Amino acid sequence: QVQLVESGGGLVQAGGSLRLSCAASGSTFSINAMGWYRQAPGKQRDLVAAIGSGGSRNYADSVKGRFTISRDNAKNTVYLQMNSLKPEDTAVYYCNAGGVYYSGRYSSSVYWGQGTQVTVSS
Repeated sequence: QVQLVESGGGLVQAGGSLRLSCAASGSTFSINAMGWYRQAPGKQRDLVAAIGSGGSRNYADSVKGRFTISRDNAKNTVYLQMNSLKPEDTAVYYCNAGGVYYSGRYSSSVYWGQGTQVTVSS
C-alpha cells in the first residue's frame, strides 16, 4: 500500500505561480514512476505531467514550457512547479504513484492522493 498526500494548492492570479508537493509513504520501494493529473468540474481526469524512475519526463501539450515536474527520491516526494498560470489551469490536482512509465507515456496505478484545489483568477 502507498499513501499519498498533496499540498500546495490555492488561489492565484493569472500569470502567477504555485508549487504542488506530493509525499508518499508506505510501500514506497514499489514506486518507480509518478504523475500529476488534474480534473476540472464536469471534465475527465487528465494527465498533466509524469516522471520516470530515471528522471525522464513528459508533459501535456497545454502545460509544456510552463510546468515542471521533479522528484526527491530521498524524501519520496514529487513536485509540480506551475508558472504562468492561466484560468484554464483551474482544477483539482491529483498525485499518482507507482504507475508504468514507458516510451514517454504514463499509465496510472491505483494509488491516488486526495487532491488539492488550484484556482486561477483572471
